Amino acid sequence: MIKADIVNRVVEVTDVPRIKAAKAVDAIIEAMKDALRQGKRIELRGFGVFQVRDRKKGVGRNPKTGVEVAIAPGKTVRFKPGKELKDL
Repeated sequence: MIKADIVNRVVEVTDVPRIKAAKAVDAIIEAMKDALRQGKRIELRGFGVFQVRDRKKGVGRNPKTGVEVAIAPGKTVRFKPGKELKDL
């Protein structure tokens, strides 16, 4: 499913014009990105939780040459599905 599919679903369910549905979906996605950028946790009951986590530094290896490469520490977004989503 892509963003256009989500917009189409919003149009079907709410009878809102496509332009307004697209703006609403864009606003939700931007709000989620802003919250994650600030390190906040996003909980959607029945769906799951998005959370920013620290990623440790590590050592990777080039599979072709076998040369070790240092991987810098950073942040990553983790998704933990909710109970209803797991039960599907």
